[in-house]
Amino acid sequence: MTGPVLRVDTTSPVPPYEQIRAQLAALIGTGRLATGERLPTVRQLAADLGLSPGTVARAYRELEAAELIRTRRGAGTRVAALPADPEPADPARLAALTGDFTAAARALGATSDEILAAVREALDQGGRPG
Repeated sequence: MTGPVLRVDTTSPVPPYEQIRAQLAALIGTGRLATGERLPTVRQLAADLGLSPGTVARAYRELEAAELIRTRRGAGTRVAALPADPEPADPARLAALTGDFTAAARALGATSDEILAAVREALDQGGRPG
């Protein structure tokens, strides 16, 4: 994984594993992390963020459960392919994704106005990263 940098705010009420999970889910969902892109190992990401490997492992487990990433022995952890033809928007899933995004944005220190501006810009660009 090169490019996007994950940040964890240890003073946030959002647990570190959830901050990592939400940020990676947002990066995958927006295409900033492409299908097949390799993620750092649990140990490497934990060292980079100054966290325990168990914290990163929990985030990775939840991303695997959501089928956003795949881990294979010898091949590492990679971004999974997103469905080509998604089903109609599920209000509960949309609310969960919105919560993930806002939690990740708050962890980066974004204000409500900055978050709304980022969403408007993404919508104006057809959901593609700028």
